[in-house]
Parts: sequence; C-alpha cells; structure tokens
Amino acid sequence: MNKKLNYGRTFLIGLAFMSISSFWQVYDNIIPLILKNTFGLGETITGVVMALDNVLALVLLPVFGSISDKVDTKLGKRTPFIIVGTVLAVTFTLILPFADRAENLPLFVGALFGVLVSMGLYRSPAVALMPDLTPNHLRSKANAVINLLGAVGGVYSLLMIKLLVGKGATPSYVPLFLSIAIFMVVSVAVLVATIREKKLAKQLAAEEAAEKQSEEEQKTVEEAVEEPVKTVLAPEVKRSMIFMLISIFFWFTAYNAVTTAFSRYTTEVWKLEGGGFADCLMVATVAAICSYIPIGILASRIGRKKTIMAGVVLMAACYLAATFVMVYHPVINIAFALIGVAWAAINVNSYPMIVAMSKGADIGKFTGTYYTFSMAAQIMTPILSGFLLENVAYTTLFPYAFGFSVLAFITMTQVRHGDVKAEKKASLLENFDVED
Repeated sequence: MNKKLNYGRTFLIGLAFMSISSFWQVYDNIIPLILKNTFGLGETITGVVMALDNVLALVLLPVFGSISDKVDTKLGKRTPFIIVGTVLAVTFTLILPFADRAENLPLFVGALFGVLVSMGLYRSPAVALMPDLTPNHLRSKANAVINLLGAVGGVYSLLMIKLLVGKGATPSYVPLFLSIAIFMVVSVAVLVATIREKKLAKQLAAEEAAEKQSEEEQKTVEEAVEEPVKTVLAPEVKRSMIFMLISIFFWFTAYNAVTTAFSRYTTEVWKLEGGGFADCLMVATVAAICSYIPIGILASRIGRKKTIMAGVVLMAACYLAATFVMVYHPVINIAFALIGVAWAAINVNSYPMIVAMSKGADIGKFTGTYYTFSMAAQIMTPILSGFLLENVAYTTLFPYAFGFSVLAFITMTQVRHGDVKAEKKASLLENFDVED
C-alpha cells in the first residue's frame, strides 16, 4: 500500500480542475459586464443568464459523471470527457469576444450556452479523476492539492483581467479570452501527455484488492459486529440539520450575489474601469488560501460552530462597512481580505458539520442535500439581486449581502448538533481539503 501521496502525479491530475477554475473566474466577472454594457441587458435578465450555469450543473454534472463511470476506452474513463469537453469549451470561449465586438447577441448567447454545456460535460469526470487514481487514505491530501491548483487558476484569471482588460467604454476582451483559452489547452495537454489514466487505475485497483483481502483476513467477528448500522436521524438532530441547511442557503445567497455582481458594481458605483475590480477579488482569494491553516487550528480549539459563526459575523460586518463606501480606496482591500478569511472559516467547517450530524444515517444522501441547498442559492441569488440592482439601485448589493448574512447567523444559533472540534490534521496541507 502506498503510504505517501505522489504529489507530482496529483499536481498533474489537478491541472484539469485548474483550467476549469480559470474559466469560472472570467465567467463570473466578465460575462455580466458584456451582457450589460455591450448588449444593454437589464440586471434581472443578466442574473438569469448568470444562474444558467448552476441550472445546467444540476442536470449535466450527475449525468456525465454517471456516463463516465460506465465507459471504457484506451484513454480510460475520464480522460476522453476531459479532452472533448476542453476542446469544445475553448472553441466556444473564443467565439465570445468576437460576438461581443460584433454586438451579435444571438451568437453570443449561443456560444455561451455551448461553453456551459461543454464545461458540464467534463467537470464531473475531471473532479472524479483524483479519487480514481488516489488511494482512499490519501484523498484528503490529494484534494488539498486540487483545491490549491483551483485557486491558482482563479488567481491567474484575475491577473489576466487586470492586465489585459483595457479601460474605456468599450474594452476589447479578445486578449483576455485568448489567454484563458491557451491556459486551458496547455493545462489539459500536459495532463493528457503525462497521466496514463487506464494504466494507473489498474495499478491502484490491484493494490486496493490486495489490501482489502489482507484486511478481511485480519478482521475478527467482534469487529464485524461493531460496524455502524444505518439509522434515521433523531428528531432533534434533524431539526439542527434543517437549520444548518438553511444557513448554508443564506450565506451562499449573500456571497454569490457579491461575486457575480461585483464587476458591474465597481463600474457603476466606484467608477473603476477595465479590470481594476480584480484587485479586491485577488486579495480575497489569496487571504482565503492563507487562512485555511489558521482556521483549521482555530476550529480544533473552539469547535466548528463557533468558527462558522465568527466567520458569518466578520463577513456581515465587512458587507455592512462596504455599504457606506461610495468611492474606491486601496483600504477597501483590507475588507476584502477579511471577507476571504470569513468565507474560509465558513466553508472549511460547514460540510464537516453536515457529515457529523448524518453519521449513522445516510451520509451520501445529506451530502447531496448540502449541494442542493448551496446550488439553489446560487441559482436564485443572481436573479433576485439583479432585480434589486435594476429596479432599486446598485447600492442595494452590499445591504442585500448583509441581510442574508444576518439571517445565516440567526439560523446557525438554532443548530445544536454536529459541533465537534475539528481533528488535528495529519499534515499542514490537509487544511486545504475543503468542500466548495
């Protein structure tokens, strides 16, 4: 059995997720600007378009994930989906800036739909490639590597936005989209050239089969009797679970509203031009990455619930402070760094609390429910916040986020179970093993 993670191999496996993350950063920040400034779409319709990726994800991710489970090719189960999906996504991505320059809305919407379907085609297979090629006991460390690479992809896109998006009323996005397309192609090309999925999967299967046989030989009857039996949640635990899921819905509603509308907000309220808004988002992303380890240490000492609630309070306070900022100043980056820390505190600990409450019941079921609530928030909030931006004022964005953060804090006070102190990580790297 492999006792140590093959970091080089895991890095290469994570290149697919890195390429995906680079695209989503551009999607969240640039597509809304194009829809508004080039095509003159209202904020509500823009919100509907921005929610489309999450709607498609609910349908496409489980479908193509399941299909990739069943296929068997010379390249393996996941690699063909990654290759085809990347080629299609890059092709449609390169159409977007030219449709923007030509002010051709049907072409732009068609290309955007093509990109989202293409991403849905290989997102699940790309994520599944890591557990396919990593022993179970090493997956936490491997997932940490994957998450770090995803963050690198996001930061790369923000840097490209800052450097390549020109100022003025009609900036050209061709250089930006070209840089993202090249980044995606190079990332996946390196993965395909270096990772032999089918060979590695067979090797891992053989090792795990041998290990399982050895464990079964050593297993006593007494140990077998002690295996947990699946039961239903107790009523009081179920109540805590419901409030926890509602809290998840509320803080995703707050956070996603800001991330999807921020580029437009900075243009309209702070009068920033080009890719100037990227500074704040880069600061938030880097701060979140840097805070994973301290957050893990804090949760091990005071518990996950208190850590989450501290994060919600910090995030709400930053949103409230941002409400009164009408002109951009570099000090705003401090608030966004704190938002990054707050989001890390929430994100690192929320899913483990769901798992803790569902132990002895159906963990898989409640994992799916967790993602249902977070995804539902990300479908609803671009539309609702967009309606307020369009029909009330752009300055409603941060009060909107503040209000839902307050609601998340209130519902979290009703969570009475699942609050266990986080276990000390086996290595510092495992602090980056987060669910998103």
